[in-house]
Amino acid sequence: LFVDSQIVKWNVEAAIKSFKGDKNAKVVLDRIDVHYQPGHGFTSMGETKESDGRYFISDNKFSKDRFLPVGPLHAETAQLIDISGDKMKLVADHSVYSEPHDSIIVRRDIIKTRQIYNLDDYPHAVKDAKESGVFRNGKKVTVKLTSQAPAFSLREFKVKKGDEVTIILTNLYKVEDLTHAMAIPKYDINFIVNPQQTQSVTFVADKPGV
Repeated sequence: LFVDSQIVKWNVEAAIKSFKGDKNAKVVLDRIDVHYQPGHGFTSMGETKESDGRYFISDNKFSKDRFLPVGPLHAETAQLIDISGDKMKLVADHSVYSEPHDSIIVRRDIIKTRQIYNLDDYPHAVKDAKESGVFRNGKKVTVKLTSQAPAFSLREFKVKKGDEVTIILTNLYKVEDLTHAMAIPKYDINFIVNPQQTQSVTFVADKPGV
């Protein structure tokens, strides 16, 4: 209920009876206040055929006085509600980015996060630092690199002005959370490479300098 700032649990069968004229049908089962104006709501596993009716998340708009202003956009709030019992219960309440529009709740056992990537998933992976180098084909240059803190496999490489350069970088670490990166400020290039992952970027080297 956007204007009332509430989440309301309804009995659909009772609502049908009420619509047909049964004045004794109890349509509303429970209400719980949220802060403020729920714009979008989602249930646990609700976007799958395994919807379980256990939790509801209320993505609220117009936080008003809940959080300190931190810029042109104010933080909003999302509230997690246990809807499994007769009475709904608020179980989590936290700030979110402005105008929350989409959420999804899934069981933790079906989330299989990847901490370390697989080198074989990348056909251009540089699997050994010895494979590093600068490879020229006319004005197209491919630079193959590996990273293993605190250094890249090539301390430097040189290309000519006007070359089309492709950098292929593989992070050879096998330890989770040891992410590396490549940045070339003049070309607005900045990307991360996770353990055992390969990333690449292509640009035209049209600016002299380092």
